Amino acid sequence: MKDYDVIVIGGGITGAGVARDCAIRGLRTLLVERADISEGASGRNHGLLHSGARYAVNDSESARECIKENLILRRVAAHCIEQTEGLFISLPEDDPAYRDNFVEQCGKAGIRTQVLSPAQALALEPNINPELTGAVKVPDAAVDPFRLVSANILDARLHGADILTRCEVLDLIKENVTVMGVKIKDMSTGEIRKIHSHYVINAAGIWGAHIARMAGVEISMLPSKGALLVFGHRVCNMVINRCRKPGNADILVPGEVVSVIGTTSDKVPFEQCDRMSVSRAEVELLLNEGAKLVPSLRNTRIIRAYAGVRPLVSDDSDPSGRSVSRGIVLLDHSSRDGVRGFISITGGKLTSYRLMAEMTADLVCKKLSIDKPCRTAELPLPGSDNAKTKCSSLVMKAAEKREGSEVNRMSFEGKGNELVCECEMVGRAEIEYAVKELGVRTLDDLRRRTRVGMGPCQSSCCLDKAAMVLAEILIAEKLSSESGAGELAAALKKEFLQERWTGIVPVCWGEQMAQAEYLRNKYGKCDSTI
Repeated sequence: MKDYDVIVIGGGITGAGVARDCAIRGLRTLLVERADISEGASGRNHGLLHSGARYAVNDSESARECIKENLILRRVAAHCIEQTEGLFISLPEDDPAYRDNFVEQCGKAGIRTQVLSPAQALALEPNINPELTGAVKVPDAAVDPFRLVSANILDARLHGADILTRCEVLDLIKENVTVMGVKIKDMSTGEIRKIHSHYVINAAGIWGAHIARMAGVEISMLPSKGALLVFGHRVCNMVINRCRKPGNADILVPGEVVSVIGTTSDKVPFEQCDRMSVSRAEVELLLNEGAKLVPSLRNTRIIRAYAGVRPLVSDDSDPSGRSVSRGIVLLDHSSRDGVRGFISITGGKLTSYRLMAEMTADLVCKKLSIDKPCRTAELPLPGSDNAKTKCSSLVMKAAEKREGSEVNRMSFEGKGNELVCECEMVGRAEIEYAVKELGVRTLDDLRRRTRVGMGPCQSSCCLDKAAMVLAEILIAEKLSSESGAGELAAALKKEFLQERWTGIVPVCWGEQMAQAEYLRNKYGKCDSTI
């Protein structure tokens, strides 16, 4: 019930970054998230760490921001990033003049490029379309967005921030023209309470327009839906882009043991933003266009479809959102709207989140007359501090790959070394750590922290074991009121299957239909919707 200097609304990557930066500068900080962290667009994207090349031709400001932040994050968030590099490939139907302009504009933005012949590109990535006419190598990379958000949340907490998840903001506390805090509802207990602060930071993504209206101001936003597909194994080891004006399915990203293709861009009503699903038509569009990048995608099992909503500042002249700038939008509502104590941060990219947080924290510190510089470009996130580790088992080595030096805080003795998820090599010790340190309370939380259930089997083989292990840990830590692990495990599975099934239905054919039928026969008793 204490008061704060800053209350941050939104548990995506922007809110997590802002909370971390403010906490590092010594501000009394609270982050409020209505669901779990990274449930919005931060957890529904390619997992691409942009080099900025994608924006070099049409949005030079975003391109420069991306390459600068790309290089910073490779240092301070190394355990979240796989340094894959990227290829922009040109196909016979693509304008060769675009590639020449692309290379020139990348150079102006400070993005390193290497022009390759078709033979050189195929030597690097044998599975790309053999009909390509040329390629350009750029410093793209793959990033685990869930891990990145989680690491920022953890570090914010380690620096004194309070984190409230599953707490919905019902209203802002406002006195005349000054926002003085938030009124929240705990979604688990139903408790309603008011919390005061000097500043409220609106970092709620596409839902930020709704939060702004609570303050009596308007942010004109364009909800732009992007659909993506997950394939059952890695078909490439580099990020593969189409060297042309941005369009559908022109980016393929290797992510851990799978591959992700995307994306589409379609304007959707705000009412749909909480219920995103992917249609069969979108699946076919992504598959047909993606196969032009890598033909073998046509014969690769699709294990999941999902969609997110980009928080773009509105441009009514472009209904698709393709040409809307991905630039950062920081709104000081005191100077813009005459409403004090309220700041909104939106736009940008996952890659530029740290810069967005720095800009926001700079503004807050200026208003509070606090002279403390940003340190997030130099301080590594927990897990990326280069501390020595001693990995004595395959399970521990897999945990180190995901969590970096944080593996030193896990206990792999005895049952701790027990393997739970074979696809992603997740063990009991990592699950215990996720519960104690990362706020895991459900199987879906666990999926976002450790990738349990995200591999090729999509939880078909590990769900029973993961649910029981999580239930046992929650009960042992007194984080559940259930007295029996079996009853709690059943409830955890039912909730998890409802979310998983949404992404499986659009891709049910061929081999995936057989996998879905296996899932239904094995777990249908847990969930009547299967």
